[in-house]
Amino acid sequence: MKHPNVLQITLVVALGGLLFGYDTAVISGATESLQIFFNLNPAELGFAAASALIGCVIGAIAAGYTSTKYGRRGALLIAALLFFISALGSAVPDQYWTFIFYRIIGGIGVGIASMVSPMYIAEIAPPQKRGALVSCNQFAIIFGMLVVYFVNYGIALMGSESWLNEMGWRYMFGSEMIPAGLFFFLLFSVPETPRWLAMRGRDEQAKELLSKISKGKDFDSQWKEIKDSLVEVSTASITSRKILPILVIGIMLSVLQQVTGINVFLYYAPVILKSFSSSSTDIALLQTILVGAVNLTFTVIAIITVDKYGRKPLMMLGAGLMAISMIAIGTAAYLNAIGGYLLVFVLTYIAAFALSLGPVTWVLLSEIFPNNVRSKALSIAVFAQWVANYAVSQTFPMMNDQNSWLFKEFNGGFPFWFYGVMGLVTIYFVHRFVPETKGKSLEELEELWEKPDELETVTHN
Repeated sequence: MKHPNVLQITLVVALGGLLFGYDTAVISGATESLQIFFNLNPAELGFAAASALIGCVIGAIAAGYTSTKYGRRGALLIAALLFFISALGSAVPDQYWTFIFYRIIGGIGVGIASMVSPMYIAEIAPPQKRGALVSCNQFAIIFGMLVVYFVNYGIALMGSESWLNEMGWRYMFGSEMIPAGLFFFLLFSVPETPRWLAMRGRDEQAKELLSKISKGKDFDSQWKEIKDSLVEVSTASITSRKILPILVIGIMLSVLQQVTGINVFLYYAPVILKSFSSSSTDIALLQTILVGAVNLTFTVIAIITVDKYGRKPLMMLGAGLMAISMIAIGTAAYLNAIGGYLLVFVLTYIAAFALSLGPVTWVLLSEIFPNNVRSKALSIAVFAQWVANYAVSQTFPMMNDQNSWLFKEFNGGFPFWFYGVMGLVTIYFVHRFVPETKGKSLEELEELWEKPDELETVTHN
């Protein structure tokens, strides 16, 4: 069987990222309509936006088992089916809890795809291109968001605001059936990863595939590294002294990516942008498309630079710009100096995230764990990420609208200040604890954790 090359495989697998972005962002154009149609209070609106994240948490837990037992491709096939079922189910309900149920189903698909897509790409990518190729998954996530922003905007223009509140939002959710079906069928054109095949004892298939992917370059040394790694960690426990510190770093990277506030803008962008000025709903949706375009552009810059300048510089630079932007937005809210100019700070924040914590966190998570525990460890780290995502998404409307004391004291600025402080925490954590991983094979990174002196050097340079 002739297998596609690494770039072709990456493009297919990254469709899981596109559906991740599509599914999580589709609700941004429908929040006001959902609030009106189902007559929701702020807490219920927060749950409507965050309910899919319950599924993401479940999916993240399930991803470790499914990607180990059924393979990386098998897990992605399951995710594709869940995306399709969710898109269909979310478009038809007349009851709030029926809508919530199908959003959770879609969330399970997101949870699986969010973990397995970057892991799959990392396991087939050559070391010198791994950062860029894994970042393609983040590009696909953002592209999926941008696509759905256009879809939502186009649907909003199809009828009146009352039509949008009654029927239009259903078209928004149902539109996801198209990319979900495409993803499912294209997955049959890609193979399993050589490392998963080797883990399952299918050495001949693994060697044949690795030889085709690497085009014979350093094939023998790559195969020896993989086999030595699998033997070395075959009995490793996720809580062993070797693995646990790596797991803690992975969990912290996941949590910090979320508590710096990105999904506040991704889920509530039209509502926030509308509050900055007297713009109408359709103008706010158009501004949301601008947010998506900036996100996409700077993700491309990250793809170009992550293997050149490394992971740590991008993470620290981005976190700093995110902190400045959030603190500025919070201060403007506190001083009641809200205006259209705040779109500049929103776009700076989005650009900084797209350059750093967005793609580079996933690159690091896909790299740092040893082969035989990668599925399980990455599943735990992604589980923590979705829990943090849920907490941020659920609490933002409550902090911003529902808590009268917080609003009275801080005039809506408190949540943005909090996210800004978390950006400063991220700078310290990355500088102090995260090693530079560019240019090393996955097996070389395993050796790095066993050399304290070398690890100390790469985490402080």
